[in-house]
Amino acid sequence: MNKTSLFHKKAGAAVLAFCLTAALLSGCGDAKAEAKEDSTVKENGEKVFTYGDTTFNAENDESDVNPHNGYSGWACIRYGIGETLFKYSDKMELEPWLATEYELVDENTWKITLREDVSFTSGRRLDAQAVKECLDDLVSVHERAKGDLKIKEISADGQILNIVTKEPVPALINYLSDPYGCMVDMEAGVTEDGNVTGTGPYIATEVETDVGLTLVKNKNYWDGEPKLDTIHVKTISDGDTMTMAMQSGELDATYGLPYASLPLFSQEPYTISSVETSRSFFGQMNYDTPALQDEKVRKAIAMSIDKENFTKTLLDGNGTAAAGPFPANFAFGDDTVTAPGYQPEEAKKLLAEAGWSDSDKDGYVDKDGENLTIRWVTYPSRQELPLLAETVQATLKEVGIKVEVNCSADFQSFLDSGDWDIYAGAFVCAPTGDPEYFFTTHCLDESSKNRGGYHSDKLQELEGQMKAAFDTDERAKLATQMTQTILDDNGFVFASHLKMSIVSGEGVTGLEAHPCDYYEITVDLDKN
Repeated sequence: MNKTSLFHKKAGAAVLAFCLTAALLSGCGDAKAEAKEDSTVKENGEKVFTYGDTTFNAENDESDVNPHNGYSGWACIRYGIGETLFKYSDKMELEPWLATEYELVDENTWKITLREDVSFTSGRRLDAQAVKECLDDLVSVHERAKGDLKIKEISADGQILNIVTKEPVPALINYLSDPYGCMVDMEAGVTEDGNVTGTGPYIATEVETDVGLTLVKNKNYWDGEPKLDTIHVKTISDGDTMTMAMQSGELDATYGLPYASLPLFSQEPYTISSVETSRSFFGQMNYDTPALQDEKVRKAIAMSIDKENFTKTLLDGNGTAAAGPFPANFAFGDDTVTAPGYQPEEAKKLLAEAGWSDSDKDGYVDKDGENLTIRWVTYPSRQELPLLAETVQATLKEVGIKVEVNCSADFQSFLDSGDWDIYAGAFVCAPTGDPEYFFTTHCLDESSKNRGGYHSDKLQELEGQMKAAFDTDERAKLATQMTQTILDDNGFVFASHLKMSIVSGEGVTGLEAHPCDYYEITVDLDKN
């Protein structure tokens, strides 16, 4: 049996063992048949493109394309519906997009100049008043954006937008380049199915959560003529189904294929576009769990996860072992911090010091008649998360910790009920090219994704300095201190940084992976 086959069998077994995918699998035949039909060129000469994606679903908080709803802005920007005022280059440097320039008037005031030649697909011109209306609505309904931007007031004068913040926000332009910052026409409104009117090269005509969406070209796009007439985005959460659909030609391109499948597409007529990103697999500790309130237990768990084996074997080299949230090539990345390595014998000693021993000789440590059992919650749409759960279950067993895995698209119900001890997910930790984003979303008292109730007086103090620091070198230094703080507390355990790969079929051009993981369907996408 070759290496690829072994990986497929292992991946398939893990998914079946851990994930509740029956509902997904039941619809696979229909999805493949539809994709086959959609990938052909219509008789009237229109170009039709079919794109398979794992992420457009409620599980990922992408239930529609309205950027003011959760993380749906990712779908809005990825599928070419919406655009932000500024965007990121391949080096994660800010560059103009719907705006031409910005000026920091004083530490609380920003002046942004907009392009003159942009219109929404509704026909309305993009001027400062339209942007003001969009941002006013955003901060009134989107808690994360409200917390990031800290907007006090916005004024509009033709193509000049002035934003005054309640306090200094050094990363304001970075935050405005987050997908929630996609500009949409508030006069046109949001439909019942969560569709919006943007400025991008494509217009969504159908939006269906967990199923996909249909896009048609924006014939009046400001930055050139889109090459395709119709694009069908298909949500396919099962990796084996997506792999087979790509092999059979039912899909023109895919995002989110299992890493184990990539070798199947390493030769013509396929092309693979890959790039290192700040997307990381990591676990959050639940501080409501009595056992995890003990720092020795948390550290023992961190020392019992074999990150190197996971990345080299199960990720097949499509990732690197992580110390913290940021890759080593970042100024504030892994090579600036230290985290516990894989040391199972040291982990056993820590557990013993914490009063955990295998008194009944069943292979698991116990205290007061109860085994040390960790409820590990994760989800299946990131194809390798179930494999991480599998390897953690095996290595923690070696030190005497029992791991019960709940891998489900309905993972949120476990988090809401409190029936979890460690939640493992995938997150782009620096999508704006600035380190503050990860800490404000996950680690502070007020963070929306601080699911485990982590608290650190030191971290709160450092964040107070970070939010007032405009110098990039100072921000990098603070980020290193903040990362080391959460690593010393072992409130978070980082397993790996991931490489993003998009597979394209024959004749597909203009579909490139990007370090920020935002830009996929653009005006340059074509199929010949």
